Amino acid sequence: MVDIVERGLAEAKGALEALLSDRGTLELIAEAGRLMADTFSAGGTVLSCGNGGSLCDAMHFAEECSGRYRRDRRPLPALAASDASHLSCCANDFGWDSVFSRFVEAHGREGGLLLAISTSGESANVLAAARAARARGMRTVALTGRRGCALAGLADLAIATPAGPYSDHVQELHAMVIHLLVQMVERSLFPELYRGE
Repeated sequence: MVDIVERGLAEAKGALEALLSDRGTLELIAEAGRLMADTFSAGGTVLSCGNGGSLCDAMHFAEECSGRYRRDRRPLPALAASDASHLSCCANDFGWDSVFSRFVEAHGREGGLLLAISTSGESANVLAAARAARARGMRTVALTGRRGCALAGLADLAIATPAGPYSDHVQELHAMVIHLLVQMVERSLFPELYRGE
């Protein structure tokens, strides 16, 4: 069993090294952090959505903004499309493909931003959310595991983590990207928290 552990960690290390060596993707992550900081600075809200593990990532992003990341500071307006009653109601009444777009239509405003997370970049309900965001005058940052996916075509900025064919390593890198996004927002909006570093 130790060989499985070693192989899994080696794969994760390889995925991280591939991301570190991909200057274009690193620049996209930095630009996404700037877009989010600008959105919050202008009084906008960042919404997030995804399915399965990506929904957990969407929730994690939102709570790091509205709660606390590394330092105490004022809460930032971020909401994940994760309320069970909303999801089950919309799935029952309109179909699963509408659960995130209905959330964006309800809570999204011009000048806001959608963080749309899909490891495949092809999830129909995430694509619908990106279309709804565009219709409302919002920007969209896509976080995927594949370049050239449908979600990338609907986003203002698409980050594809180079983690290979399996979603587990894609999601591991997504978690790192989410932490970097929140840190960039904090450093931009609350520079006093990071003085001396």
